[in-house]
Amino acid sequence: MNIVKQLIPHPLKYLTATELAEIDHEISIMETREAAGIEALKIVQANRGWISDDSLMAIAAYLKMSSAELEGVATFYNLIYRQPVGKHVIHLCDSVSCHLTGYAEVLAAIKGYLNIDYGQTTDDGLFTLLSNACLGGCDKSPVMMIGQQHYQQLTADTAIDILQQYQQGVEQVNGEQP
Repeated sequence: MNIVKQLIPHPLKYLTATELAEIDHEISIMETREAAGIEALKIVQANRGWISDDSLMAIAAYLKMSSAELEGVATFYNLIYRQPVGKHVIHLCDSVSCHLTGYAEVLAAIKGYLNIDYGQTTDDGLFTLLSNACLGGCDKSPVMMIGQQHYQQLTADTAIDILQQYQQGVEQVNGEQP
């Protein structure tokens, strides 16, 4: 019988002092350590780009919860990335409202321009394309979000224009903050 032993990274050695300080702040304003789980995941992801298995296990150990419980939180929240993503993550809303107002054309334009499909990252590591069930802009659909920036009433052309600006290094293209 083979027994596989998984080594859990020690949180104080794996997480940075800045990450620990930010997580400690979140713990201080929550009723329980475990309640800081989503915020801890967001803190580490902001610094590392995504949540690796080691990151998840270190955070869980620090919060004194099981890694399975924290994994449940991480996989439920669609803005936590459990695999590497590009510098800019594109969330394209695929709600009914967006489907009725040009989603298919916008999606085709983005996929064709970037030469990727949902769940993929461009070869240069600049963009990852993900679907999102709702971005809260049904009255201004179709909608996409890149980082924290929302872009509404998209057409195929405006979506490509936005992507081109990101490629040119513009970090916040004209859009509306959520």
